[in-house]
Amino acid sequence: MTTRVERSFRGISERLAVRYLENLGGERVADDVVKGDGWRAQFDAETVGIGPTLTLTEVTVVFDGEEDVLEELVPAFAQKAMRAGG
Repeated sequence: MTTRVERSFRGISERLAVRYLENLGGERVADDVVKGDGWRAQFDAETVGIGPTLTLTEVTVVFDGEEDVLEELVPAFAQKAMRAGG
């Protein structure tokens, strides 16, 4: 069964998101797509305002894949992203 999970992470760059996904067993197959065994992640980055003068990069990742695979992959990615970002 295929599942979709969308998560946003602030304070990391697209470059770091790709590196984390590759470290979790993925391979970049397009500018905005990394694929692994039983999963696919598509990402997009934008600058968001925090308060009146501060901005951060927010990377949104849409994970598609087998439910049991995503149950491990998404938290593992989130843990890496939280160490880097905010």
